[in-house]
Amino acid sequence: MEYLLKGVAIGFLMAVPVGPINLLCLRRSLAEGRRVGFVSGLGAAAADATYGAVAAVGLAAVTSFLFDHRQSLQLCAGLFFILLGLHTMRSKTPTRREMTVVHVRRLRDAFVSTYLCTLANPMLIIVFTGVFARFGLGWQTGHTFDGMELIGGVFLGSTLWWLTLTMLAGTFGRHLDDGALRWVNLSAGGVIAIIGIWQLFPLLREWLF
Repeated sequence: MEYLLKGVAIGFLMAVPVGPINLLCLRRSLAEGRRVGFVSGLGAAAADATYGAVAAVGLAAVTSFLFDHRQSLQLCAGLFFILLGLHTMRSKTPTRREMTVVHVRRLRDAFVSTYLCTLANPMLIIVFTGVFARFGLGWQTGHTFDGMELIGGVFLGSTLWWLTLTMLAGTFGRHLDDGALRWVNLSAGGVIAIIGIWQLFPLLREWLF
């Protein structure tokens, strides 16, 4: 139980900081409803658990590969977020009637997209590794169940944050008209694109200067 609770705390705190994934889930909760927003958050939680598992197990080869190729991965992530931001800005806001009917394919796409978006940030593995080392946590020989508790806790903690965010955003979104939802798309998409440009800026500065 101790490892589970520590994993919950780590997963929650790792998910809270504002970033492109938070903005994406927030936008989907406001514009497409709580179900789409929450399933999007589950994709991010699954990605957090994936990186948490790699850090807990101590897969040095994976960590080393991500660290050695962090610039290339950061470049791909930056370009991806710019395209995602532009796509979000141009997205058609669904009508209230369309929001009441959510197809399985839409939920699947929401989950997969945020899972891949979160995995596009290779620095998460470094952060998880540092946090686990700081608190003496990890997958130790003879403590397989503790390691499973830790990873499960990371997923539950991250899920708790996304549930809280999407429930609040979905409730608030019901009071927005179509014009306001259009501004949500433009604002969220613009900020996501700016974050993508910000990720590319250090790389361009290093290459040019």
